[in-house]
Amino acid sequence: MTSIVGIDVSKAKMDVLWLKDRESGKVKSKVFPNDRAGHMALVAWLDKHIAQPREDIQVVMEATGVYHEALAYWLFEQGLKVSVVNPAYVRDFARSLGSVHKTDKKDSVVLALYGVRACPGLWQPEPQSIRELKALLARLEALETDLQRELNRQEKAQISQASTIVLESLGKMIVELQRERDRVDQEIDDHIDRHPDLKNDVALLKSIPGVGRVVSRLMLSVIRSRDFKAASECAAFVGVIPALRESGILRGRSFLSKKGSPKVRAKLYMAAIVAGQYNPTIKAQQDRLIRNGKTRMQALGAAMRKLVHLCFGVLKHQTAYSPQAA
Repeated sequence: MTSIVGIDVSKAKMDVLWLKDRESGKVKSKVFPNDRAGHMALVAWLDKHIAQPREDIQVVMEATGVYHEALAYWLFEQGLKVSVVNPAYVRDFARSLGSVHKTDKKDSVVLALYGVRACPGLWQPEPQSIRELKALLARLEALETDLQRELNRQEKAQISQASTIVLESLGKMIVELQRERDRVDQEIDDHIDRHPDLKNDVALLKSIPGVGRVVSRLMLSVIRSRDFKAASECAAFVGVIPALRESGILRGRSFLSKKGSPKVRAKLYMAAIVAGQYNPTIKAQQDRLIRNGKTRMQALGAAMRKLVHLCFGVLKHQTAYSPQAA
C-alpha cells in the first residue's frame, strides 16, 4: 500500500505529515526549512521512518505560486511519487471535513487525507523548453504591466501639468520598458524557433482563426505543461467549463468555473471575440446558442471553451485547423 505524506509548503518552511495508520489516524509530523538543505533532510527523514521503497511513497502538496516547485522537482528526481493539487479542490475537501481553522499542521493533515480519499493524479515535470517559455512569458507580462502603469502615470502627470523633471523621468522609464519589452518578446520568438517541436506547434495553433501570435504562445505553454488526457481536462484547468449556480435570483444559470489562471482566460476572452467573427466553427456555435436563448456572455464563454478544445485538438493530432474536422 502506498504511504501518503501531506506537505504544506510556504516560502520559509515545509510542514510535513505522514499518515502512519489510516485506520487509527496515527500520524508523524516534522517541520523543515524550504531550501535545498531542508529538501535533503526531508527525504532522509522519509527514508528513516517509512519502511517502503521511495516509489511507494506519494507526497501531496498544493500548487502554491512558485514556493512548491523546487520541492516537487527534487522529490520527483529522488524517485518519490508527487501530486500537486489545485488549492481550490483542497479547500472544498477541507470544508467537507468541517475544517475551518487555518493552521499549517492542519493543512498538512488535510492534504494527506485528500491524497487517501481523492487519489490525485501524479505530477510530471514540465519539459525544460516549456519551463523556459513560461518564464519568458511571465517576464513579458510583468514588463507590459509595468509599462502600462508608467503610461498611466504619464497621462496623469500631463493632465496635472507636472514639472519637466517628472515628465522627463516618466519618458525615460517608458522608453526603457518598451525597449526591454520588445527584447523579451523577440527572445520568446527566438526560443520557439530554436525548438522545432515548439515552432511546429505554434504554426498549428495559428492555423485556427482567432488564435494569433500572443494566444498561440500562451496556449502552447498551457497545453504542453501537463499531460492532459482530453480537451475537457485542459478546459477545466484553464477554468472555462460551465458551473451551474444553485442559489440566488440567477439559480439554474451556468457561469464559467473560473478555476485556473485569470490571465489565460483574459487572453482567451479577447481571442473568442475575434473568433466569433472570423472562425466558422465558433461563429456557428455562437449563433446556435443565441437562437436557443443563451445570453451573449454565455455564448462567449462557450466560445472560449471551444477555442481551448480546438487548440488541444490541433496539437494532439498534429493537424492544422479545418472547419469540417472541427
